[in-house]
Amino acid sequence: MNKKTLVLGASLKTNRYSNYAVQRLVANKNEVVAFGMKKGMVSEIEINTELLPYKDIHTVTLYLNPKRQKDYYDYIVSLHPERVIFNPGTENPEFYSILKENNIAFEAACTLVLLSTNQY
Repeated sequence: MNKKTLVLGASLKTNRYSNYAVQRLVANKNEVVAFGMKKGMVSEIEINTELLPYKDIHTVTLYLNPKRQKDYYDYIVSLHPERVIFNPGTENPEFYSILKENNIAFEAACTLVLLSTNQY
């Protein structure tokens, strides 16, 4: 099932988990959009450096530490995703509360593990 996913904190560096997540999401036939600090391409997906008003985002998967997430709280909530995945190192109880208030599901999990175990 296609779950349109925003990878927030996408990297062009091939040794980064966010880069690998884009690749695995594409390989699993999910529609992917990406935001990062540097423009470029990963698996034919453009990494945008502007926050675009995406529609129909099912999942936002975070690759930003909690301090850096603060700048994106309002943006993520405005997308009305069905869920937000907090990958290892991104766990953020403050943001959990905001998501709860906005009826957005969240989980502390690893996108790569969820994909590899067919739980995505």
